[in-house]
Order: sequence, then structure tokens, then C-alpha cells
Amino acid sequence: QVQLVESGGGLVQPGGSLRLSCAASGSIASINAMGWYRQAPGELRELVAAITSGESTNYADSVKGRFTISRDNGENTVYLQMNSLKPEDTAVYYCNAVVVSSYDITATYEYWGQGTQVTVSS
Repeated sequence: QVQLVESGGGLVQPGGSLRLSCAASGSIASINAMGWYRQAPGELRELVAAITSGESTNYADSVKGRFTISRDNGENTVYLQMNSLKPEDTAVYYCNAVVVSSYDITATYEYWGQGTQVTVSS
């Protein structure tokens, strides 16, 4: 089994910054991709940013230029640096990982963290 543990959420004023972290642990051979999704009340869960093992990145248009995703492959950890935060960024942020099992190299599995609340308000 694989566990994803998120940290770094909280309350911040508009224009402020937060850094989210997500650490993956468990029966991991490798991680093909990690990313961050978010979901606001009454809204669908949406991709915020993702990064592959080859360090290719993808961002939602709404966060381009403000958010940066990075990855520490040795620690199986992904980060999301969020700058110039807006009230519209308020949501629960979920870590996601596509993992190759250490018990079956041919198998991949998708895991989700429990989510961390980000609130942007004055």
C-alpha cells in the first residue's frame, strides 16, 4: 500500500504565498507522475499542476505564472509553491500519484491524499 501525506495548507491573505508538500511512502518501485488537484465547494475537482518522472510539467491556465510544481524524486515528495494567491484559489488541495508497485513492476496504481485546506481571505 502507498500513503500520501500532505502539509502546508492554511489561511493566507490575497497576494500571499503558501507552499504545499506531499510525501509518498509505502511499497513504491517508482512514481511515474505526481500532481495537485483542488476542489472548491460545489465545484468539480480540477487539475492544478502535475509533474512526471521526466520532469515534464502541466498547469491549469488559472495558475500559470503564479504556481510552481517541483519534485524530489529521492524522497518521493512533490511541492507546490503558490504565489500571488487569490480568493478564487480557496479550495481543498489533493495530492495525487501514479505509482509502480514494488511487488509487481508491471502494475501501476493511482493514489490520493486526504486533502489540505487552502483559504485565501482578507
